[in-house]
Amino acid sequence: MDRNEKTGFIGLGSMGEGMALNLARKQFSLVLYDTRPDQYRGFSEFGSVSVGSPSEVMRKAATVLTVLPWPKEVEEVILGADGLLDHAVAGDVIMDLSTVLPDTSDRLAAACAAKGVSFVDAPIGRLAQHAWEGTSMFMVGAHKKDFVKIRSQLEAMGTTIIHCGAPGTGTRTKLCNNFLAIGSCMLNAEFVALTQGFGLDLTTTLEVIHGTTATNGQLKINYASKVFQGDIEPGFQIDLAHKDLSLILNAAAEMQVPLPIGAVIRESVSAAKADGWGKKDFSGLADYWCERAHVDKARIGTDGQKI
Repeated sequence: MDRNEKTGFIGLGSMGEGMALNLARKQFSLVLYDTRPDQYRGFSEFGSVSVGSPSEVMRKAATVLTVLPWPKEVEEVILGADGLLDHAVAGDVIMDLSTVLPDTSDRLAAACAAKGVSFVDAPIGRLAQHAWEGTSMFMVGAHKKDFVKIRSQLEAMGTTIIHCGAPGTGTRTKLCNNFLAIGSCMLNAEFVALTQGFGLDLTTTLEVIHGTTATNGQLKINYASKVFQGDIEPGFQIDLAHKDLSLILNAAAEMQVPLPIGAVIRESVSAAKADGWGKKDFSGLADYWCERAHVDKARIGTDGQKI
């Protein structure tokens, strides 16, 4: 079989193995590499080929996917001595599905472009169970022509494929997503501790929480209808948000329930108050932090497009 008809896959860890198996089940001819040979066992029934190095993968397949845990490993596999790029030819595609630094994706994209090789960054959304089920999300940074080239592989591994823009935008989108996901996870942990400190029934409390904007409603409802439209006139003032945070932290302190993230949030809201934002809607904190960061304020039109 011609190498243009084969897909290489490097990295058969908790995410990669499931995704590669979905490719194999959907009739993709795979060339596999992992540092642990026992990871190949599940692929024998599909006729997938395993090789002894990343360079062999590139020699046998014109499209190669990498799923590796650390930025250094990604760069070594693609740019290192005897790496993928040493054996790629013009028109080949290298697609990295790892979570790496934006600078890493930018270097990989530039190095590939210099050789006429297409580079795509498509970090994975969702969890390992979704990788095995074939229901992953991919945040794709690619030129349009390259997005068309690799879409069939992505659709074989996932159900939600979002083209974020040019190379590098997938990585940047993934980092923004993970910042919010991990930060929310920690804040949720403090929320759970607070409910237990108050002696509340968790099921009942969650029923309340899921009926307000306390879960993901800020971005879906409050930000979308207020600050993203340029409207920061008060519905719920920053002053009142600060007052409520103070009540919460004082009550938690009396129960000896530590809320370190909560304390940082109050100090951040205090900074907005001190800078004269207290009477604005609390969604206006987004504008305040954009000003502090010296970046453009985020705006989305009623049609969902950036303005």
